[in-house]
Amino acid sequence: MTSPIELPEPLDVIAVGAHPDDVEIACGGTLAKLVHQGYRVGIIDLTDGEPTPNSPGPAARLMEANAAAAVLGIHKRIQLTMANRRLFDGFEQRVMLAREFRKWRPKLVIGFGDKTPLASPDHWQAMQITDGAIFYSRLTKWDEHFDHLPVHSVERHLYFRLALEPDSISGLSHHVTVDVSDTIEQKIASIQCYASQFAHKASILDRVRAAAVVTGSLAGVAAGESFVAAKPYAIDDLVKTVHGG
Repeated sequence: MTSPIELPEPLDVIAVGAHPDDVEIACGGTLAKLVHQGYRVGIIDLTDGEPTPNSPGPAARLMEANAAAAVLGIHKRIQLTMANRRLFDGFEQRVMLAREFRKWRPKLVIGFGDKTPLASPDHWQAMQITDGAIFYSRLTKWDEHFDHLPVHSVERHLYFRLALEPDSISGLSHHVTVDVSDTIEQKIASIQCYASQFAHKASILDRVRAAAVVTGSLAGVAAGESFVAAKPYAIDDLVKTVHGG
């Protein structure tokens, strides 16, 4: 008889990016806020993000990623072994990510929700891999592909958009804005950890901050990050939800 698999303490939320720094730019303020609110938060980077023009290599990029995670208070950062610049949605990629969902059992997964024109096509592939992995995570009678980890159903799935992309995702109507007024500076500090990616781009921090101000101003707060629900969801307390209490 097979012994039960010993699982780690679960994460409440996992954010998935194609490369280290994607998640910080997209929703670093929200992740930091969730940590402050007492939730256990993780980040999964599908690739190591290398090679890039100004980075010494994967080891240096990993150090930057871990430093950024520490700034945000992230409980667990995981780097998978998919190929940067050659990231494609496929069976093996979906299974690799689904194994992590089964292992860490998140209630909420946040990931890419659209293409990023003039930026990496890996982002669009990451969206499709994440969509597929959420579905694979809950499939029964397929244990041999998942190291016999128990099935797990992710309760909610939100799409993010990069801070410098349009403020809404075309074709999807269920947008929500998170007030990150108290954590925008943590987000900025986490992005600063990626010296190899942004030290030569002097305007990036001002642009990210400005984007958060614009997003927040539409909802009446100082800074915000917007998300789209992959499908509609119901709320229990309308006043508390809408009032922000």
